[in-house]
Amino acid sequence: MDLENKINIVKDILKDKKVAIGFSGGADSTLIAYLSSKVAEDTLAITINNHLLPSDFIENTKETAESFGIRHEIVDIDFYEDEDFLKNSPKRCFTCRDMMYSTIKQVACENDFDFICDGNNISDLVQDRPGILITYKNGFKTPFIEARLTSKDIHEYLDKNNIGYSRSTTCLATRIPTDTQITPEKIAKISYGEDYILDNTNCEIAKLRTFGETGIIEVDNIDEILHEDKFRQINDELKGQGFKKVALNLEEIDDNEYIKLDYNDESFSYQLPFTINIENTLKEITDDVVSKSGEKIELEKISIFESGLIEGHDLESYDIALNMFMDTLTKIRRNI
Repeated sequence: MDLENKINIVKDILKDKKVAIGFSGGADSTLIAYLSSKVAEDTLAITINNHLLPSDFIENTKETAESFGIRHEIVDIDFYEDEDFLKNSPKRCFTCRDMMYSTIKQVACENDFDFICDGNNISDLVQDRPGILITYKNGFKTPFIEARLTSKDIHEYLDKNNIGYSRSTTCLATRIPTDTQITPEKIAKISYGEDYILDNTNCEIAKLRTFGETGIIEVDNIDEILHEDKFRQINDELKGQGFKKVALNLEEIDDNEYIKLDYNDESFSYQLPFTINIENTLKEITDDVVSKSGEKIELEKISIFESGLIEGHDLESYDIALNMFMDTLTKIRRNI
């Protein structure tokens, strides 16, 4: 299916509805807000300020919502007041989204918006992002998943139509290793470092991950860091902020995520980066179950393993295999 057909599916889903959107101003929520502004009866963008976001996050959401002519509400939830969140357990992203989405749902209902959606796309389902379970739990709609749009598709459409969006919207707490306490001081140091890199290079994405007294820089354009000895300048600045060592991750950030199968002889296998809850997944599969156990669900042409392995067989073409794999992804319920 080509990109325009996928976009038209999303428009049909949103058409004439009162649409509330969890809105970060990133690529996904920007596109769904833009499309909703064109076809929905009314659109409400809801942004959560959790005090752990990039410095220009809130201002970007305001400007984008205003440019689309849609209503925008910003809700303040100070995560520094939640001791369990600050402990930074491996479930932090699940906990974070649970707090945010329950608030988004409440604001939407108070404003009589009964169609609540987010910008999750189909390629999110092959990443280690447990927050999708909160989307399911709250009954949020996922038009991009229904239309089989990937991150790469979304970026292509935004760029093609000159629709501006922020490429830096992720929570700064994700830069701190799990089971390490989150503090305002750590977040402030990370925020300062990322702003410094963005202000002094032409990078569009910068992440400063901290491991004790070591800072590891990740960017979307490494040449910008190495250009004219820029790394030495950044190194000196970050050490001045308290880092003992500063390192550069040589793998550039690439947010153009898509799905590609290893297809051969009418078969494929794909290893997901998480394990699958077989019991909950069976609740989503109403037809075609050939056999089932605690470790595996066997469908007519697809095998789903608790380990996260998905296998397909007797699939006549790559497109058929890809479509069946994506359909399976929408029914999988993962473990946290």
